[in-house]
Amino acid sequence: MSRLHDALVLAGGLASGLLLTVAPVRAQDCEQKIPDAALVTPGKLTMSTNPTLPPMQFVDSSGELKGMRVTLGNEIAKRLCLEPEYVRIEFSAMIPGLQAGRWDVINTGIFWNPERAAMMKMVPYEAQAISISVPHGNPEKIAKEEDLAGKTVGVEIGGFEEAKLKALDEKLQGEGLEAMNIRTFDNFALAYQALSAGQTDATVSIDPTAAEYAKRGDFDRAISGLFPTPVALAMQDDAVAAAVVEALNSMMEDGSYKTLMDEYGLLANTEPFALRGPND
Repeated sequence: MSRLHDALVLAGGLASGLLLTVAPVRAQDCEQKIPDAALVTPGKLTMSTNPTLPPMQFVDSSGELKGMRVTLGNEIAKRLCLEPEYVRIEFSAMIPGLQAGRWDVINTGIFWNPERAAMMKMVPYEAQAISISVPHGNPEKIAKEEDLAGKTVGVEIGGFEEAKLKALDEKLQGEGLEAMNIRTFDNFALAYQALSAGQTDATVSIDPTAAEYAKRGDFDRAISGLFPTPVALAMQDDAVAAAVVEALNSMMEDGSYKTLMDEYGLLANTEPFALRGPND
């Protein structure tokens, strides 16, 4: 393998459900904004994440959890006077885990859609799209959606990216083009490993991750900006959801939210944060 460091090196060695800790950021003299009875663990904001998407969420070479969403989660926890705690889990287990009370917040860049909004309390905080990564030199000459017909394409199982890829495959087949061979993986790190090993022709991921790998020189980014969709934090408990919305709005008011979005080249919300239901 070439320079697939950080998430690709470490994510494969992390067991599902592993607790990832960060330096404590809880203010010692502030009043906790959520009652312990509403939290999975008293005094802590427990968040699920899949740290295989640099620069948004990943584990660095020293084992530290890093990325935009980690910074965001830490800041929200600080404003709620709670200690942040992260559970590393594959995406496919996140919604069932939230419903079972294993964590307070899904903080992994979950895409908003009406079906999910009917099951959880979701607050969109950024707009996101997906990209197609290919090996150096783009040997299959993939430049547009139609070029994926007949190709072997890797994607993380159970997420927005897989759903959109399958919908695109159906559309292309309806136009008389050859079906894709869609290969699903437990996480994006494994999907990129397969691309590096020549087991797939392309990998689908979010724009910032594909751009990061292209910047590192690991892969080329053939297509970007597909299917732009809101990305959200998701909660189950009413008190947790209300407090998270309040924390986000305080970040918007003091400018720290926009500063964070600008740092990662993301489109920031301009309207106050609010829960978005299935019919909103």
